[in-house]
Amino acid sequence: MPRQPRRRSYDQHCAAARALDLVGDRWTLLVVRELLAGPRRYTDLHADLPGVSTDMLAGRLKDMEAAELVTRRRLPPPASAYVYELTPRGRDLLPVLRALAAWGAPDLGEPRPTDAVRAHWYAVPLLGALAELGEGVVQVTLDEGEFHVRIAADGSTAHGDGVYGDGVAERPDARLRTDTTTCRALAGGETTLAEALASGRATLERTATTAGTASR
Repeated sequence: MPRQPRRRSYDQHCAAARALDLVGDRWTLLVVRELLAGPRRYTDLHADLPGVSTDMLAGRLKDMEAAELVTRRRLPPPASAYVYELTPRGRDLLPVLRALAAWGAPDLGEPRPTDAVRAHWYAVPLLGALAELGEGVVQVTLDEGEFHVRIAADGSTAHGDGVYGDGVAERPDARLRTDTTTCRALAGGETTLAEALASGRATLERTATTAGTASR
């Protein structure tokens, strides 16, 4: 039997309460956000979760393993390292994160002086807007860095190798350049990708034939 998570239960026969028993702890959903990019080493997770202590992160990962949200496996030689990755149940949290990102987008505003920023944190909020481009890999370049998003033929983002990836893609189907202000507007539904392209707030270079309606 898997070890039960350490978090105390709400002891309520309610689906929302049961879900919060598993993912309501601080940092849990942000660990899921990072692992949506694919398998990650502990050190990589810690680097992209600024503010979390090593003890806290280790505890959360153990609880998530016990809840069967993540698994830990050893990479084959010569890597000789362990990575964490989401289980299918863990990947099922993508719509939850997308809904939270959409709900929180209007309050995002400009980064505060104390805010850490990672370019790939914009990947999940942009999934809906980038789906307009159709199937393929879209590389996004911001002043803060680069990331890429994988879109399936049906417009979904269910991929075994991760929903998105940090850094440049090996063979992107399109390259999008924009800024964080436009990213926030796209995430919050204040503009569409087609409108951002038409206004010059974003530029798009297609490197392969892809379906889609937005182009420039």
